[in-house]
Amino acid sequence: MSDVTAVVAIGANLPQADGTPAIETCRWAVEQLRRIPGMRVAAVSSWWESAPIPPDPRSPPYVNGAALLEGALGPEALLAALHAIEDRAGRVRPYVNAPRVLDLDLIDLGGVVRDGPAPILPHPRAAGRAFVLMPLAEVAPGWVHPVLGKSVETLIADLPAQQIARLAS
Repeated sequence: MSDVTAVVAIGANLPQADGTPAIETCRWAVEQLRRIPGMRVAAVSSWWESAPIPPDPRSPPYVNGAALLEGALGPEALLAALHAIEDRAGRVRPYVNAPRVLDLDLIDLGGVVRDGPAPILPHPRAAGRAFVLMPLAEVAPGWVHPVLGKSVETLIADLPAQQIARLAS
């Protein structure tokens, strides 16, 4: 596979087992992304705080960001690398949309469109989530959703109200 650009969403809302806070886990995850053979981190967004979607009063706010990666990994290999990083952080999956120590989602891989096998591309829920789109706009301004044909800026403008705020650096 020739070099492609990948967009990875980064999120966390629980501390790691050793007490490491979510923001530090997200920063750690960026360092782990830098170690994926065959990929390089080209850009990292600001960090954002967002309310869980769907709303869950038992779930603390999330820290979210995005990274732009460039390299030659295919979708299955890149997804496996992302899952390995989540596993090293201590991620468990007790139920759908459960609070988590780390969540790394492959949002886009060079505009590839696929319904399966995993990963589904582009990420099926990315276009409706401010916590994905706001950081994505920082690392890939002008990015166009490969199915909807809309720019990230248009997708943001079309979003319903969602609780999200940029964190101080």
